[in-house]
Amino acid sequence: MLLEEALPVVAQHRGQNVVIATMASIGVWPQLADTPLDFNYLPSSMGLGLSLALGLALGQSRRGVIVLTGDGSLLMHLGALATLAAYPANVYALVMNNGIYEVTGGQALVGAKEIDFAAVARGLGFQRAYTFDTLATWTEQAGTVLTGPGPVLASLKIEPRYGQKTPRPPRPMAEQLRRLRAALSA
Repeated sequence: MLLEEALPVVAQHRGQNVVIATMASIGVWPQLADTPLDFNYLPSSMGLGLSLALGLALGQSRRGVIVLTGDGSLLMHLGALATLAAYPANVYALVMNNGIYEVTGGQALVGAKEIDFAAVARGLGFQRAYTFDTLATWTEQAGTVLTGPGPVLASLKIEPRYGQKTPRPPRPMAEQLRRLRAALSA
């Protein structure tokens, strides 16, 4: 499936969850949703989106947190996945699994064909971990994946896009933080 096909499904099923978009997803997500509950996290974000999502979910329990992360980003900080398993929270980690570091030059991910992120998550103690190879199955099951107790990991097989540039967030970080804080305290 294409990133531009997978993310509208998230937008349709997000409910009142916070959405943290990182890396390549920032190039698509702001066109689908631009609410105070959307946070486009880019500065040095490779792998840190999951940690930010966990902190938000633990700090406020009224809403879940969906994090759109890349497979390369997750590999850089697998410890965040282990931490999430140890401190369960309503975090829905959606791994855009395209086998490359898309926005840093399209370099191949080490072990991309062998890594099963859902199996890794289950091995760490996640009760809910999925792999979606097609848009049809993702569309059919997204509502279930993005509701209920977390943590959840869903690896979405995404077609790689070569030649991408690092996307720019739609607004400055300070403004995004003000909007998110206001939305969470309301």
